[in-house]
Amino acid sequence: MYPLNRKSVVVWIISLLLICFAVPSPAALKEGDPLPALDAYKLEGKLPADLKGKVILLDFWASWCGPCKSSFPAMNGLHKQYADKGLKIIAVSVDEKRDDMDRFLKSLPASFAVVRDAAHKLVAMADVPTMPTSFLIDRSGKVRFVHKGFRGDETVKQYRAEIDTLLAEKEPK
Repeated sequence: MYPLNRKSVVVWIISLLLICFAVPSPAALKEGDPLPALDAYKLEGKLPADLKGKVILLDFWASWCGPCKSSFPAMNGLHKQYADKGLKIIAVSVDEKRDDMDRFLKSLPASFAVVRDAAHKLVAMADVPTMPTSFLIDRSGKVRFVHKGFRGDETVKQYRAEIDTLLAEKEPK
């Protein structure tokens, strides 16, 4: 048996406390979580001015993503249909180079807000598993639906049903 001196006991207790009370790493953004303050992530581009009380479609995308090329026309359609009813769409590019994002947007212009997460801080916090991934946020600022990938008309149909549900809910006071 090893002799226990005061120093080894203190080290053992501190080690035990660190193991027991270690702060877990942040989990992925998921249904029920509050939307973090987007302006805290120093995104390049202009975020919509007032998101409070709005339904938000937060979409993570990249210029190299094949399904993203199909999702942008669909999101333009959703924006046209729902913007006046309270939907805000924010597309967050994860492109390393701004030129790649700009080239994509030149071929597929967006009628909604587009920002770039050059530092990849927001995408890391959200723990986005695939491109595109989108989060539908309700009027109170909580994530209500998560979409991984984009499957054309099937995804658009889901978006519409979920957006209709969220827009029908009363605004928080």
